[in-house]
Amino acid sequence: MIAHLCGELKRIEADYVVVDVGGVGYKVCTPLSVAAQLPKPGEKVSLLITTVVREDSITLYGFTEEAQQRIFELMIGVSGVGPRLALNILSIMPVEQIVRAISNDGFAELSKVPGIGTKTAQRIVLELREKIAALGWATETKSAQSAEMRVIDDAVEGLVALGYTRSDARAAVQKVLGQQPESSPSSLVTAALKLLSKG
Repeated sequence: MIAHLCGELKRIEADYVVVDVGGVGYKVCTPLSVAAQLPKPGEKVSLLITTVVREDSITLYGFTEEAQQRIFELMIGVSGVGPRLALNILSIMPVEQIVRAISNDGFAELSKVPGIGTKTAQRIVLELREKIAALGWATETKSAQSAEMRVIDDAVEGLVALGYTRSDARAAVQKVLGQQPESSPSSLVTAALKLLSKG
């Protein structure tokens, strides 16, 4: 089995690339998110490879990050989800969003991907939730969410202490976060105060 390819990137197409390794061109199927990260044709490239062997074909699937490869391999193990469908999901959703959707029963989010109906999305969540948790990805996602919630709560409490209602304070903080995702409690309070003073 081929584990990785390092060589010259010869072509980039909509759903695959060609990598020249020692004079041999390998056709590698990739999600759009991976193709967008690749260098220009003629430059060196390194791809992690998952080889899928079927009765009538041997297909290579390429990724730039281990997380992309791991979630792809998990998804194609789900009944009714083939490599093409897994690539579609990775083309539209980053790994973090896929993990979050699976961990939080977000099958509605997955069902927005072309080719995935509600039943398939529910099956992905049901079959992969425990596997995602076992990898520690869900814990990492929840930790990140908890840290964000602490920042929001601290900012809201700061505004309440200044005399604003909790509902107005939270609405202002959420609006600021939409414009400035990476904000500290103090910067959130400052920006939210400007919004509230205008209102």
